[in-house]
Amino acid sequence: MPDHEALRLHIREKVLDRLTSCQDRRFEALRDYFIVAAPTMDYDAAEKVSSMVPPLLLDLYEKWIAMFTTRLFETVPVEQIEVLCDGTRENTAALLLVYLMYIESATMEKQIDEDLRAYGAEHALDDDFGTVAGAYLRAQMAGLKN
Repeated sequence: MPDHEALRLHIREKVLDRLTSCQDRRFEALRDYFIVAAPTMDYDAAEKVSSMVPPLLLDLYEKWIAMFTTRLFETVPVEQIEVLCDGTRENTAALLLVYLMYIESATMEKQIDEDLRAYGAEHALDDDFGTVAGAYLRAQMAGLKN
């Protein structure tokens, strides 16, 4: 009998590892991205928002990975999930591709937008925050393909 919890943890670990592999450059990259993507945002505001993003992204990544894993177990036979989680480079790449396809779905596009806007409202951030953060997330998700 497959250990569903072990499979869930493996999926979480692989996706998070790929998404957070550049922690030491994250703040600088985010600040520069916000300055370019939101020309109305000044340097100080870009630094402030950038300093807020890592906890936001990690919390939201955790939420979205959990949603993905739940949906994966609802729609894919556990034997196929076991293959995706066998640790080989090829199957890890396939797992990340499946996650990326899930994140790019219309349902998740809407969820991501809602989550970012809720976070922005909760922290009294500029309305552009959700749009800019969403664009950044999409760019980072595209990096999963590499």
